[in-house]
Amino acid sequence: MKEVMSNSLYFGISVTLLGYFAGLFLSRKLKLKILNPMLVSIVLTIITLFTFDIKYSDYIQSGKYISYLLTPATVCLAIPLYEKIDLLKKNLKAIIAGIMAGVFTSLFSVLALSILFSLPHEIYASILPKSITTAIGIAVSEEIGGMQVITVAVIIATGIFGNVAGEGICRLLRIRNPISVGLSFGTAAHALGTSKALEIGEAEGAVSGLSIAISGFITAILAPMFVNFL
Repeated sequence: MKEVMSNSLYFGISVTLLGYFAGLFLSRKLKLKILNPMLVSIVLTIITLFTFDIKYSDYIQSGKYISYLLTPATVCLAIPLYEKIDLLKKNLKAIIAGIMAGVFTSLFSVLALSILFSLPHEIYASILPKSITTAIGIAVSEEIGGMQVITVAVIIATGIFGNVAGEGICRLLRIRNPISVGLSFGTAAHALGTSKALEIGEAEGAVSGLSIAISGFITAILAPMFVNFL
């Protein structure tokens, strides 16, 4: 059984998708935000690999093909962006200022926490691009000497947290303006946050999608500078 799974071209994809659909079902059925489909998929995949004693390297041989869809999925966020282009143009200065504030907050918070907990330089470099989309974050991490595995894990954790808790935090802080909400999700929780922003409203989703692209670009420029601070 183990050998069949390890050598199957469909095992990784099947486990990942089944876990995601299970999470989607539980999320809709139980109405619990913590049951994020991606989080449930990750947990179920890990349990499956441990149960059948399957190496990650065997799983990823077929599971990696899902990652190829990441870039086109991110590009699809341009659709709500195009539909709300007039709104974005009208508030362009505020949007740019908000994105800059979000990027600097992310970079400085990582620096402060790394100093506080005396993290090694390699770990610091790995978590520095935590708030940008995976496709850009991996490239940034590789450039500044981080470990891609840690970078991916941190980016996913950040996105899931933003997706699950972002709306509640905005309500707690009384952030109701669609532009502000979209900026919060896009600059702090990348694509996973944007998926939540799209659920809240079209304007929020459009601003969040724009934030992903611009914050990723700015982070790619600033991260090589910040990595030398520690």
